[in-house]
Formats: sequence, C-alpha cells, structure tokens
Amino acid sequence: MPKLYSSKEIVKVLERKGFAFISQKGSHVKFRKLENYILTVIVPADRKEIPFGTFRSILRQANITIEEFKDIL
Repeated sequence: MPKLYSSKEIVKVLERKGFAFISQKGSHVKFRKLENYILTVIVPADRKEIPFGTFRSILRQANITIEEFKDIL
C-alpha cells in the first residue's frame, strides 16, 4: 500500500511550487499558481490522510509528478 500524505504535507509542497491560497469553502481549500492563473488545485483541509486516488488527482491538477513531490517534501 502506498504512503498516504496529510493535507499539511500537500499544501507545503504546493506552496513551494509557487501556488498561493485563494479561498476556502467548507472543508476544501483552493490554491492557484501565482505566475499562471490557469492552474487551480482544490485540497481537502485538515485531513491526516488523503486517499491515494485523491492525492494523484491533486498532483495531476498541479502538474507535479510523485517523484517531484517526494523530492520537494
């Protein structure tokens, strides 16, 4: 079974890749890439473990590979 990451870890990597907090509605947080407003990523807030499918979807939206994610973290 693959390692499950928390919301905090995912947000940390997104911020290091240039994404900025835009808004929060309920339990979901919206991030956008500062230099390119086309990339928008929604992350579930305050979760200890994000399901692997959701994690992969977040990385796909952000154009980040799993290897790149692990290197940045």
